Amino acid sequence: MADICPKCGSPLGEVIETKSGRQLQRCSAGSWNKDTKQNEGCDYVKWIMPEPKALHEKCPKCGSPLVFAFTRFGKKMKKCSTNSWNKETRKAEGCDYIEWINGTTEELQEDCPECGKKLVLYTTAAGKKLKKCSTSGWDAARRQPTGCTYVEWLKPGEYAAHVPNGEEFLPPEPTSAP
Repeated sequence: MADICPKCGSPLGEVIETKSGRQLQRCSAGSWNKDTKQNEGCDYVKWIMPEPKALHEKCPKCGSPLVFAFTRFGKKMKKCSTNSWNKETRKAEGCDYIEWINGTTEELQEDCPECGKKLVLYTTAAGKKLKKCSTSGWDAARRQPTGCTYVEWLKPGEYAAHVPNGEEFLPPEPTSAP
């Protein structure tokens, strides 16, 4: 049986995946207008939470398997499989180990146009890429950036990172001596 919209009683449409990878179901009596960036018709949206995926890693605190999960806001994390939320007591139960998945940094062979130091390729947790100076940082106490402020956001497909294919482990080709 199809899900029914709690606002208007119409059936819900098919499952749609957003650019960030989250899934949702809209009311069939409503739609999203890309031009005005607003809902038209019934505005009910049901966000679908993905099930945690089991990882081949053990929890460093208790030894149970770790799972890859998402928060309701889409942040990624590795957490202990024994961790759960008790709705009655409104408290977490089980092992409290959580490792947040943030972006990744890869060194580039380019120099910063502002300070001359090396650039790095930073990929956010959502998959967006940017080039930034390796000296840049963030002072959490003062809530201010530190170091060089050079940042260049990249469009999708604009920069392809080096994907290892195993050839880097092969010995160099022998050179023939004349």
